[in-house]
Amino acid sequence: MTRHALVYGASGFVGGHVVRALGAAGVRVTAARRDETPRGDVTEVHHCAGAYRFGMTAAEARRGNVDTTRAVVELAAGLPRLERLVYVSGYRVSGRSEAGYRALGAYEASKVEADQVFRARAGELGVPWTIVNPASVLSTDADQQLGLAANVRQLWEGSLKALPSNAFVPVVAATYLAEFMTLVPADPATAGAAYWLLDDDTPLLPDLLTLVGTHLGVRVPRLRVPLPLVRRLPAWLTKADQETRSFLSADRYPTASARELAARHDLKMPDVRTLLCAWADNLVAGWSR
Repeated sequence: MTRHALVYGASGFVGGHVVRALGAAGVRVTAARRDETPRGDVTEVHHCAGAYRFGMTAAEARRGNVDTTRAVVELAAGLPRLERLVYVSGYRVSGRSEAGYRALGAYEASKVEADQVFRARAGELGVPWTIVNPASVLSTDADQQLGLAANVRQLWEGSLKALPSNAFVPVVAATYLAEFMTLVPADPATAGAAYWLLDDDTPLLPDLLTLVGTHLGVRVPRLRVPLPLVRRLPAWLTKADQETRSFLSADRYPTASARELAARHDLKMPDVRTLLCAWADNLVAGWSR
């Protein structure tokens, strides 16, 4: 069957990489538009859309992530030739049982709820699905401001005073994520599966920032603060959004199935330290323009 991919969020960061990877693989690609009914020959849908920012209200986050996800699943259910719906969820949210908006913050809680809605609604409608759970997605050719990029900016500007000890904030290359998503619909074994995409060799956050700071030639704080204390520090002191604190964790994630699938298709991750340094160079170049 000739593949025809419909991509939601095609103009976004992840979606743009997915569009390019699909095109390079010879897949016909259509960028989804709100004012256009998808053609009936679509064979796969890639849901990369959503609201990624901190400081949203619960209502804003639900509209951007939960309502959008429900709408995409229901639209996919009406496509007569659909072989797979691929959803980009998240490494900290997928499969969680509760979405506590007060405890987690609007963004993360809405992603937890969206993941739940996706699984439930796809099951009700009989939509064949696969979930991809990326960690912090890094690109060496894009402007990034949130997450780890904000930490690197503080490092670059000299405003980072301490590093959280033992935090594991894993990363994955945007190109690897996009290529993984491209191969998923063509592999029958991926139906109904969720894959965690991250590099297990990502250095712990203090070591990651030390690597980047040394590469950039800037001062790296020597002070290490235990994670429980970091979570209690006021925002004015840490200069970080309160919602980012739940991402500071020593947790590890179930990556074996994703690594096995990638190996079957000869898909290899780039070296994580080389990726981090190239990513940091791109960030600094953007700030210097």
